Amino acid sequence: MSERTLEQLMADRYSCRNYSDRKLEEGILNQVLEAGRLAPTAKNNQPQKIYVLESDEALAKINALCKSIRGAQTVLMVAVDTDNLFNNPFQPGVNSGDQDAAIVATHMMLEAEKLGLGTCWVNMFSPAEAAKAFGLPENEKVVLLMPIGYKGPEAAPSPRHGERKDLSETTVRL
Repeated sequence: MSERTLEQLMADRYSCRNYSDRKLEEGILNQVLEAGRLAPTAKNNQPQKIYVLESDEALAKINALCKSIRGAQTVLMVAVDTDNLFNNPFQPGVNSGDQDAAIVATHMMLEAEKLGLGTCWVNMFSPAEAAKAFGLPENEKVVLLMPIGYKGPEAAPSPRHGERKDLSETTVRL
């Protein structure tokens, strides 16, 4: 099988909403986590904290808080250390937290796609309730959940997956 280009990985990756019950091997999961570790962050502060939810207890907790896990046997809860963010000096209250988490998550999603895994970016849950349920420190903010695993037999891209606006509709040249 030939290696897919980055463009092919980006085009092929879709939000997986059906997972098999097969557990991820430690080496495979570590490759995904390593891709997140290598992601660039503002001022290289690396504020991300990735919680790997895979025990029966952790999965029961997250499934109670979020209906979008869809049978994944592993969920990555991506948080940031709010004491370790880059704060924009030109506008108070603007910091790098969500952006850093998004870069880290995207790196992990593309690595997962390369390895034949399914992922889904989930934000349909209460981050505050998740932080409380898992006893996160007050300085950590949950940004997203990422179910990750082997795609189930009914996994498929949504019918809208290939629909993309023309570049002229999303780009403004000044």
